[in-house]
Amino acid sequence: MPTDTRSLEQSLASLNVESRRVAPCKVADAVAAFAADPAVAVHLDRDNASLPDSVTVDPTPVELKDATTGVTPAAFAVADYGSVVLPTTAAGSELVSLHVDRHVAVLDAADVVSDMESAFERFGRDISNRYGSAVLATGPSATADMGALVKGAHGPSEVRVVIVED
Repeated sequence: MPTDTRSLEQSLASLNVESRRVAPCKVADAVAAFAADPAVAVHLDRDNASLPDSVTVDPTPVELKDATTGVTPAAFAVADYGSVVLPTTAAGSELVSLHVDRHVAVLDAADVVSDMESAFERFGRDISNRYGSAVLATGPSATADMGALVKGAHGPSEVRVVIVED
């Protein structure tokens, strides 16, 4: 197991984010185990992985509003922060990841970088050139602006990560 992937799993665990490493043929099973119905998704952009039949791909606004889980691909992850980088896409990936109670990110193990310095190289090369922008998400959404810590104030209150190893 690559060191960066192990470091990412440890960082995710410290944020109370469950993760699971799977082969491409097991992505649908991992997503099904993490998702709470109703679930919506955007395409994973992988030929060798699929989503469970119970997940609605390219949801309507009503389906998105009613969804509990959103499933999106992650462009890459930053191991030492436990952050996933969610690209902005025409399919509405950011909406599917932010307007639900539970977000499931699907990430290639090869796309885990060790630290933020390495991430900045990828922001310029991958995000700016391919997507234009991205959300850097570290654990569940939380705020303490009004006193006590509240999870899910500006995004999902629960996050899961599926790490795909080829």
